[in-house]
Amino acid sequence: MTTALILLAAGKGTRMNSDLPKVLHHVAQAPMLVHAMRSGQALAPDHTIIIAGHGAEKVSAAAQAFDASAKVVLQTEQLGTAHAVAQAAPALADYAGDALVLYGDTPLIQPETLEKMAAARANHDVVVLGFEAADPGRYGRLVMDGDSLERIVEFKDASEQERAIRLCNSGVVMVSAPLLFDLIAAVGNDNANAEYYLTDIIGIARARGLSATAVTCDESETLGVNSRTELAQAEAAFQARARAAALELGITLPAPETVHFAFDTHVGRDTVIDQNVVFGPGVTIESGVHIRAFCHLEGCHVSRGAVVGPYARLRPGAELAEDTRVGNFVEIKNAVIGEGSKVNHLSYVGDAEIGTESNIGAGTITCNYDGVMKHQTRIGNRVFIGSNTMLVAPVSLGDEAMTASGSVITEDVDTGGLAIARARQTVKLGMARKLMDMLKAKKAKRDKGVI
Repeated sequence: MTTALILLAAGKGTRMNSDLPKVLHHVAQAPMLVHAMRSGQALAPDHTIIIAGHGAEKVSAAAQAFDASAKVVLQTEQLGTAHAVAQAAPALADYAGDALVLYGDTPLIQPETLEKMAAARANHDVVVLGFEAADPGRYGRLVMDGDSLERIVEFKDASEQERAIRLCNSGVVMVSAPLLFDLIAAVGNDNANAEYYLTDIIGIARARGLSATAVTCDESETLGVNSRTELAQAEAAFQARARAAALELGITLPAPETVHFAFDTHVGRDTVIDQNVVFGPGVTIESGVHIRAFCHLEGCHVSRGAVVGPYARLRPGAELAEDTRVGNFVEIKNAVIGEGSKVNHLSYVGDAEIGTESNIGAGTITCNYDGVMKHQTRIGNRVFIGSNTMLVAPVSLGDEAMTASGSVITEDVDTGGLAIARARQTVKLGMARKLMDMLKAKKAKRDKGVI
């Protein structure tokens, strides 16, 4: 059966105290909305409908940046969850597949959980996602009879016996799209808040003789974010899960609680990630890499056998080949470092290509920006760049070339050439003492108020 995703993302999130729409606040370097969309992609949906309200333009931009085919529908009035889902009806008017309702502020639901819901749909008309709550509090309760879901009871309407139930409602539901909108059309708003609640479709379905069931997941997956505190809790939950998965995959984390992964970080086994490493989006680390302490990586690819850090920064477009070395206080941006090459100390390499087995000396800078445009630096194979060299792009150095320490290179260097671009040193005998005496005398006069 094909599936359409309906993601509710219209809430303003007043408790976030923010100008940013709630669903665009980040967990693991990505908007919460993207997390929900990413989980839903496990079902290979052929439609993704985002119900937006507050900040709809920003919500639309974020959704379509992740999935260009996503369609954003505006909910101009917020009259409850059933009303929100109903806004997707015109977009799915001729759609006969299943509809899965997710929430843009619930970023931790796992793809495997949604796959379980899809499997349950084969035998039931309506499938709801529930969880066993440590503290059920004011959650709606799922009243079951065997594997049959009889009804959802809101806390305020529940009897003492029903309040003792620990199986709670997450709000996530899966049902065929035509049936979903048919059930929603029968939902009323005769309640304290005069809102149309999606949970009411269970009672309506059961009254019609339709079947319903609940699939369960861990409570942590259902964490909804309504405040900055809950946002921090969601981040902590994501990181705990990501660290556990990394350890299980054969990645060494000497201090796992200090490593922070992004939502899309990929790391191969037998990699070692030391303390206080932060991954931004778009990082792929192959097997057998060593990321030393206090590194920040974003939008980069690191190949097998490379060693990075400590205190290194890899920015978007950094591509490290096998057995490369990027050392302390080195920054790499939009640059390819060839196999076996080294950039070990205090250097900036941006908009550059470095060949194989080259050595970039300490303090080297590729001067890639002229104030208007970026320019390329090309360094060949087995090149030796002396310490404190400024490479003023655009510039190229052929294979086995060298630069003298302290040089400012503004012209291409041929294969095997040695470039020296610095002023000749002169030594004036005794001048250091004379200069120091002169400065001391000047200071003494200033201290006495003479000058």
